Amino acid sequence: MNQKGIITFVVNIIYSDMGITKTFGFAFKINEMADILKALGNPARLKIIQFLMDSPTSNCGDIQVILPLAQSTVSKHLSELKRVKLINGKIKGNNVYYSLNLKTWEKVKGFLLSEINLPKEEL
Repeated sequence: MNQKGIITFVVNIIYSDMGITKTFGFAFKINEMADILKALGNPARLKIIQFLMDSPTSNCGDIQVILPLAQSTVSKHLSELKRVKLINGKIKGNNVYYSLNLKTWEKVKGFLLSEINLPKEEL
């Protein structure tokens, strides 16, 4: 494999979720926010976030009750939310308890307020 092929391979691994054509040439902050907002663009994940706002520490079984999805599907959605750091998972015994990652939420809120210029009343 030549140098160009190696670089292409590495870049494709780094940007495998969004694809290089969608991320190349944009600042890291923009790509990071796009990835987070993409994760939020799913109704099940939004419902999970909504639930965790009301029930700050819940396990997968608690979350599954509110969704019309199989446990394995709920786990995949939780994994995606963890991947983009919107939620945290803490192991207690045989269960993982999930909560919102407030640091990431503040980063998203700050991005929307400063970069997108949304009025504070709309958030």
